[in-house]
Formats: sequence, structure tokens, C-alpha cells
Amino acid sequence: MEKFKILVINPGSTSTKIAVYENIKSILLKTLRHPPEELAKYDDIPSQYEFRKEAVLNELNHAGIEVESINAVVGRGGLLRPIPSGVYEVNEKMKNDLKSRSGKQQHASNLGGLIADDIAGSLPKARAFIADPVVVDELHDVARITGLPELPRQSIFHALNQKAVARNYARSVEKKYEELNLIVAHLGGGISIGAHFKGRVIDVNNALDGYGPFSPERAGTLPSGGLVDMCFSGKYSHDEMRKKVTGKGGLMAHLGTNQAHEAEERALNGDKKAELLLHAMSYQVAKNIGACVSVLQGEVDAVLITGGMAQNNTVVGYIRKYIDWIGNIKIYPGEDEMSALAMNALEVLKGEMECKEY
Repeated sequence: MEKFKILVINPGSTSTKIAVYENIKSILLKTLRHPPEELAKYDDIPSQYEFRKEAVLNELNHAGIEVESINAVVGRGGLLRPIPSGVYEVNEKMKNDLKSRSGKQQHASNLGGLIADDIAGSLPKARAFIADPVVVDELHDVARITGLPELPRQSIFHALNQKAVARNYARSVEKKYEELNLIVAHLGGGISIGAHFKGRVIDVNNALDGYGPFSPERAGTLPSGGLVDMCFSGKYSHDEMRKKVTGKGGLMAHLGTNQAHEAEERALNGDKKAELLLHAMSYQVAKNIGACVSVLQGEVDAVLITGGMAQNNTVVGYIRKYIDWIGNIKIYPGEDEMSALAMNALEVLKGEMECKEY
């Protein structure tokens, strides 16, 4: 069997995760932490590009990885234009969008494809990819409509992990992902809940700065009138309001922490406010799962709960209280974006999946 070596790069807000795989075998998995004082030197996320790239190369050198032997570098996809699910080879059009759009919507994932292309371009036989970025858009037309034509619904969600978990479940029941109707709830710093109809996510909440459940650091759906009044109250700048919605909303706004496990500890130690907030967040997750049952017209093969908070027994317990009636609830604790990225690249290298053009 031909062996392929794949480098995976997944930039986050305060860290850069890297991994090296030989086919599906992991030979390096490392999280490079970037302390706030280190990132404070940079005005914005795009200006962190060289710093993060050098951190990746230094770690590979430190780990004794022979960089010249790498066949593919796959980065986490960023806030590009809406595209269908799949693996995309990095090209000039994508790089231009990653650079220009990163200034409009700041997200570290925009650096993934840029760093991947830079490293791959310096190697003798490597290709650069992204896979299932957060902007994967498979929404039904009816799901896009809101009460204001200027504000259609957008598909921005944890596409990579949702798709990977859905395919893992399909394999476990010896079926194709495209044969199943699934509801996937990703519970992390942001929460996204998708209705997967025969291999397509036909409805999902905007997990970055839109609607849906509040999360550890996102405000979720808010009373529109009150939000408008806050924006024009004169008390807050545009930037401050954006941060209230994404970054300083949710548990962070109520409890001063964006760590669900810390909120759980406080609840277990008698903090009634923390207990109520965890219950309320879980309640909203369950409501959105119920809405997806309606979208799939009651034909649901399984509900899959994944992400970091899927390890939180209190949160999962509250959710199950409201949705166990649906049946076949499966828990996939944590997330495995690194192996999902590597597997997508491997399938392209082996000719088992068609690589798409951006």
C-alpha cells in the first residue's frame, strides 16, 4: 500500500494545532499555545501569519519530521464565500479571498489555507488543500428566508466535525452517509445544530455570530428590538457590540467564564445561577434539535451530540431530558478535526475523492 505523509494545520484563536499523519496513522499531534501577551504584538489575525507559520515549521524541525517527505498540507478552511462540502485545492482565488475576507470577519481559521499553501509550495511534491470549511452551504432555499430581505440566513457552522461525525456514525451502522437523516449538535465555544438530509446539511444555525442557542461565548438568538436599542443607546461602540454577540456573550456574559466545566463545578458546589445557566443553554440546544426533527419531517435515524461540551455530564443530561423521546441518541465526546482533515486529504491523494476547485 502506498504511504502518504500529510501535514495538518488548524489555527485557533489562541493556539495552532498541528499533526502529521502517515496515511491514517498519527505520528505527531501537537497544540502550539499562543499566550495573550505574545499575540498582543499583532494588530489583527492576518498580521499573525508569519509568526504562526514559523511556529509550525519550528515544531516540525524540533520533532524531527522530514518536511521534504510530505505529500500534502491541509489547513482548516476559513471564512470564504459559501461553497458545497468537499476538499478544495488552494488556488490564487482562494488565497485572495482568505486575505481580503479575513479583514471583514476575523477568524484564525483564515490562516490555515494560506500557511498550508506557503509550506506546500516550498516542498518538491506537496499539494495544499482545505476541507469542509465553516462556510459550507447546502441550505434549502426555504431555510434562507428571514423577515428582512437584507438579512438572509447564512450557513456558518462546524461543518468539518459535523460531517466527520455523521460519516463515522454511518460507517458504524454499515450505511452510507447519503442514505441517512441525522441531527448533529456540535457543542463547543460556539454551538451549531444541523439537519443532515441524505448527506446534505439542509438547515443549520449560524454558529459564529447569528442565531441558535447561546453558548459558552456566543449570545445566540436575541430579542431583536432590544438589540437594536442597545446598538443605538450610545453606550457601546460597534466593536463592543460585536464582542457582546461573539466572544463575550453566553456563559461569559452571565458567569464571567467561557469554560463549561468550570460552570458545572460551580453548579455542583451549590451555585444556583450557574446551574440555571447550564440548564437554559441545554434547553435551547434541545429546542433547536426539536426544530430539526420538524425540518426532517420526523424521519430521524439518529441524533449525534459532539464537541467539547459533549464531555459535560450536566449539559448532556439536561439535553437528554428533553430529547430522549426522539430515540437513538449517540454521544461523540470532543472533536477530531485533525484526523478528519487528514482523512479528507488522503482520500484525494488516493484518488477516492474528487478534489474541487474554488
